[in-house]
Amino acid sequence: MKSFFRQPSRRDFLRLTVLGAAGLTVGNALPLWAAEPKKKLGVALLGLGNYSNGQLAPSLQQTKLCQLAGVITGHPEKAEAWQQKYQFSPKNIYSYENFDRIANNPEIDIVYVVTPPSTHREFVVRAAAAGKHVICEKPMATSVADCEAMIAACQKAKVKLSIGYRLHFDPYHQELMRLQREQDFGPFMKMKSDFGFTFGKHAWRVEKKLAGGGPLMDVGIYVIQGACMAAGTAPVAVTAQELPKLRPEFFNEVEETIAFKLEFPNGAVCDAITSYNHNANNFRAEAAKGWYELTEGAFSYRVLKGATSRGPLEFDQPIKQQAMQMNDFADCILTGRTTPVTGEMGLRDIRITTAIYEAARTGKRVLVSKA
Repeated sequence: MKSFFRQPSRRDFLRLTVLGAAGLTVGNALPLWAAEPKKKLGVALLGLGNYSNGQLAPSLQQTKLCQLAGVITGHPEKAEAWQQKYQFSPKNIYSYENFDRIANNPEIDIVYVVTPPSTHREFVVRAAAAGKHVICEKPMATSVADCEAMIAACQKAKVKLSIGYRLHFDPYHQELMRLQREQDFGPFMKMKSDFGFTFGKHAWRVEKKLAGGGPLMDVGIYVIQGACMAAGTAPVAVTAQELPKLRPEFFNEVEETIAFKLEFPNGAVCDAITSYNHNANNFRAEAAKGWYELTEGAFSYRVLKGATSRGPLEFDQPIKQQAMQMNDFADCILTGRTTPVTGEMGLRDIRITTAIYEAARTGKRVLVSKA
């Protein structure tokens, strides 16, 4: 089985010394042999929904450079249960109303915003003003203007901003980026993806005011990410079509299914569909000398299955994608380097979704805004 982790180089060991044996990031994931730092950076989760509970909190038990240090929530009963389960200090519990006081708490270095997208701007700006580094879950926001305001607030406060694009730290997707970067098969010119699931019950994701849109804003972001990884750049234009709704009474505010095409500067294209009413999770990229494909769980948390024209893809995944993601951000803070998943990348993707919605509304080819 091919391992995601490589042996450390001399440069890695020199960097380990600079970190004061705090651990180092190799291939965007902290290796299991790395020493734990004397003091881990403290992370506070803002929003204690399913993703925080099922993915982020468990992942923080696997990290070496950071740890769960507090929570910000609108539900006091949740906060008490979390504090007892994860044994952080009771003084590190905040409400949405008083969390600005976090500025005076040296035990918290990072705020991870995990609330509905329409609230991201407020909480990112407030966290930055409190002097805390920020991870914002995807999608970054519901408008280009909000994304720009979030970036500006973090720059003004001199704190780092990262978007929760966990797949940049997954070995299967890192292999896609490597193939693009090193041009093993030549440029990927034809891409295809389908990502959807059947939405069963009402939730904020089908409320336009909170979500900003339907499946495009939720799972469609992953398709956009995959296409940009394969192309090595952002699309310049899009076309799109919203498909007829099979459950119009349920999806009365957002799209149910949307098909779109991304056009890249070199002529490459990605044909995609994303839906809240059918189950699919795949991605394929083709080049003149070979192809890359994820046939199952292409954008999933752990259970990925795929191949290239050379044969099956098999990677060890010893820790969660989210653990590698948060480790990497902590390393960015400790070393001063730039995160590979910046606020500017989140802004790029919202510019793309904005163009897709405009194309679906007008039936016209729409250029993707660059500013």
